[in-house]
Amino acid sequence: MIEIVKGTLDERIIRLLQEQYPITLGELSKKLGVSERTTRAALLKLQSRRIVELEPLHDTVFIRLIRFDFVFVGRRTQYKFIKKKRVRHEPEEEEGNDDIMYG
Repeated sequence: MIEIVKGTLDERIIRLLQEQYPITLGELSKKLGVSERTTRAALLKLQSRRIVELEPLHDTVFIRLIRFDFVFVGRRTQYKFIKKKRVRHEPEEEEGNDDIMYG
């Protein structure tokens, strides 16, 4: 069994390859929302671990899963930090204002 950490680019690549085959390097990088250069670097690491195989054909590169015995470990983390906005409730002003505007 090969352990893959959840929330990483490797996990996202493997899950996409499990769903869709054949897929090219360009299609994979578009679906991941990552540049082709970053995708290729991650795929070369996976290829060195003998998980995927890159098949260059003419002007495109197809990706094929070699192994299917994966265990996804760890806690899933968010890809981006989402800042939550705090809403402050200020006390409402009374109707009987003696300001210049209301004078």
